[in-house]
Amino acid sequence: MMSNLFSIFDPYTSMNYSFNWLSLMIPLFFFPNQFWFKKSKMFMFWLFINNFLLKEFKNFKKNNMTNIISFFSMFMMILIMNFIGLFPYIFTPSSHLSITLPLSLTIWLSIMLYYWTKMTNLSFAHLVPLNTPSILMMFMVLIETISNIIRPITLSIRLSANMIAGHLLLCLLGSTGTSMNLHLINLLIITQILLFLLELAVSIIQSYVFMTLMSLYSNEL
Repeated sequence: MMSNLFSIFDPYTSMNYSFNWLSLMIPLFFFPNQFWFKKSKMFMFWLFINNFLLKEFKNFKKNNMTNIISFFSMFMMILIMNFIGLFPYIFTPSSHLSITLPLSLTIWLSIMLYYWTKMTNLSFAHLVPLNTPSILMMFMVLIETISNIIRPITLSIRLSANMIAGHLLLCLLGSTGTSMNLHLINLLIITQILLFLLELAVSIIQSYVFMTLMSLYSNEL
């Protein structure tokens, strides 16, 4: 029994241990080897996603194969974490900043360190837009620096907030079913199904947005 509405995001179990974090291991059971050695439905589904993402990456000329593999792996990890959180009684890892913030911060920091080490002069020049008046250069450097620093924070908060909002809405509507009559319960079930489909779309969209923004940040430098 949930003590409050936010108990669905509590990583601690009744024994005060963080066993709910073990849900991160659940996706490993969905990838048995036989799915990759024959053209099953699972194989065709992942092949479709692969081809779609590769077409998207071709629009970014600076992306090499290492970047593509890294961003694709990040997309798949976030997508699976979002999906498994939609099942009943399964903890949602992507709803916690302790997961999303280290993920975005690690990737963003590695991109920044790489470009600032390899192309220091160009990285400094990137802080000042073209045709900026001399009197405004210091302010533009400050603004660009702040905008770069808050990028991993906004990425992590966007992902967590979207997952939390949908789960809270589903939980809140579901908790009102005991006080409704039969006609309203039928309407509630239809609404819950539509919201669940919306959450499926949000899970895919947020994974894609996270990956695309990280790729854009990498291509800006």
